[in-house]
Amino acid sequence: MTLEEKKQQIIEDFSLYDEWLDKYEYLIELGKSLEPFPEEKKTEDRLIKGCQSRVWLDSELRDSQLYFTADSDAIITKGIISLLIGVYSGRTPQEIAADDFGFVAAIGLKDNLSPTRANGLLSMIEKMKEIARNV
Repeated sequence: MTLEEKKQQIIEDFSLYDEWLDKYEYLIELGKSLEPFPEEKKTEDRLIKGCQSRVWLDSELRDSQLYFTADSDAIITKGIISLLIGVYSGRTPQEIAADDFGFVAAIGLKDNLSPTRANGLLSMIEKMKEIARNV
């Protein structure tokens, strides 16, 4: 699935829910689907700055594609990082660095988060883009 197709799929998935409470539940379920993050990788250098809760992000370049793993100590935040990983993991660094992450606005996520969580979302996006630019 191309990046554009994946983003469109997320937009369609979110459009199935009328209420934001249901969308939050969907995010929580996404967070539960994250693969376990090793405790030894929960280090300061993997911690995303700017998030109210703690979010660890790790990456690995394999076959010219960037793969992400992550964890968070907050269930909604874990769902948000899971959503981002689901879209961007397995893409080339160039695709990630060049993308506008516009699907986040299209699903209304930033507008329906508290200001601190919205800042955390932006920090997650910026960290993923930074990693992609620097590999």
